[in-house]
Amino acid sequence: MRWSFIRLGLGMKRLLKDWQVGDGREASCVDYVLANARRDDVSDAIRAIDDYAYHKKFLINVGDEKGKLLDDVIERVKPRRVLELGAYVGYSALRIAQKLPPGGRLYSVEFSPANAELARRVVEHAGAQDRVAIIPGYLGDGGATIERLKSVLGPGQLDVLFIDHAKEEYLPDLERILAAGWLHAGSVVIADNIRFPGAREYQAYMTAQEGKRWSTRAHQTHAEYQTFIKDVVLESTLIG
Repeated sequence: MRWSFIRLGLGMKRLLKDWQVGDGREASCVDYVLANARRDDVSDAIRAIDDYAYHKKFLINVGDEKGKLLDDVIERVKPRRVLELGAYVGYSALRIAQKLPPGGRLYSVEFSPANAELARRVVEHAGAQDRVAIIPGYLGDGGATIERLKSVLGPGQLDVLFIDHAKEEYLPDLERILAAGWLHAGSVVIADNIRFPGAREYQAYMTAQEGKRWSTRAHQTHAEYQTFIKDVVLESTLIG
């Protein structure tokens, strides 16, 4: 087991509070991307982040294996509007941006102001700022972030939602988004880390709503950047 993975476990308390491990790996990763990835090249920035996570220090972004599931959804749905909850260092934002159709737009909401700035730097270096807006905040902040999003998302305009932030907020944030009316029949929600570290309330909700409000497919996969911990990604389509 890699020391950087063990170090992540030791820093779990801070990780759950600030969404940084505490040893500077997030900022170090961004520095690595800016130094080693070609400017204005989204695919090369993705490669550099993967390289850092495999050979430098473990990261908690969706990773390359599960990232392909995200790629497949974006390619199939061809969304005009995507919302992401949890930007971290901008990795999944780049994967989404790379697959967006012409005119497509991603709004990535990030709780940590420090991570939001790191993600913004990565997106700008990769030349994806015309497709990606990094929004500091969180949906449970009393309505401020939702009101900000209402300026760019109208009723029924959200085609894809990617959830990869605090696991206990998966279901409350989905309910907030449903209440805002942004989703439409056929909208797809992808939720990471359902098995590890686990989003049990969200999984139970989707199980109870199967064939009623949602149709869900469970993808059996692995936690990011390794093969010894299994994970599940849920892909849920809104029925109506």
